[in-house]
Amino acid sequence: MSGAARTVCLGVVGGAHGVRGEFRIRTFTQVEEDVAAYGPVTVETPSAGSAEVERLSLQIVRVVKPGVVLAKAPEVPSREAVAPLTGKKLFVDRTALPDPDDDDEFYVEDLVGLEACLPDGAPAGIVAAVHDFGAGDLIELWQIPGVTGSRLIRFTRQIVPRIDLAAQRIELSENALDEGEGEQEPSESSRD
Repeated sequence: MSGAARTVCLGVVGGAHGVRGEFRIRTFTQVEEDVAAYGPVTVETPSAGSAEVERLSLQIVRVVKPGVVLAKAPEVPSREAVAPLTGKKLFVDRTALPDPDDDDEFYVEDLVGLEACLPDGAPAGIVAAVHDFGAGDLIELWQIPGVTGSRLIRFTRQIVPRIDLAAQRIELSENALDEGEGEQEPSESSRD
């Protein structure tokens, strides 16, 4: 893993609620209110080249339903101020989060950059990202020996039986790379 600062996505801003700048957040935390527990959050910037960083000091108004809170922030005084935030991800620095209590617990962002290997120790690539498109988590592997591009594999205990954060590696099942064959995202040129 690199020494670069890592961030963790805690939620996504939904729409405005009322006229005083309150807004919904779809949270990715175990306890909904914890989206505001780790200090100010950084709002996803519209482009990688943008120097503007917006930080929000969240205050939870109430839990709307499981996974959704109603929040407010002094930086968002009105309904109109919510509009540019809608759909934006909210991040916090990884160092602001508590360390997991159990050896079986981890933050998915901690997997990015880990080496993937097969049961015999043969290299199987590097974890580029962990995605959740709604049907379960997927690990994106890149730099796979003999494979051009990246490959998506399901992130289950059967396919990824061992995660060793101390050794900075994950172990894949023997047939894990066959599992993801043909499931790569289309290239930019084929999306037209």
